[in-house]
Amino acid sequence: MPGSEHRTDSEILERTKRETKKPDLYKVVLLNDDYTTMDFVIEVLETIFHKQPAEAFRIMMMVHTQGKGLCGVYPFEVAETKVEAVVESARTSGFPLRAAMEPE
Repeated sequence: MPGSEHRTDSEILERTKRETKKPDLYKVVLLNDDYTTMDFVIEVLETIFHKQPAEAFRIMMMVHTQGKGLCGVYPFEVAETKVEAVVESARTSGFPLRAAMEPE
C-alpha cells in the first residue's frame, strides 16, 4: 500500500545489543616452603594442573628458586577450586604446600 507508514502507537522499539563479557581471570601460583618435596610439587602440577613432566619440572624449579611459580590462569571459580585441591592434596600427604590466587 503506497503511502502507508508502519506505526507502533508511540512505542519505541529498541534493538538490544548482546554483549558477552569475558570473565575476570586469576593466576594460580604455588608458594615455596622448606618442607614440601620437589617430587610432590611435580605430582601436584601433573595431576591438578595437567602439566606435562617437563613443564611441571620447570614450574617446580621456579617455585624452588624464586619463591613462587605460575601454574595457570583461570576464571575465578576454577582458580578457587584449583587452590583448594592443592591445599587438600598437600594436607592429606602431610605437606604445608600452599597455593594462591592473584588477579591477572
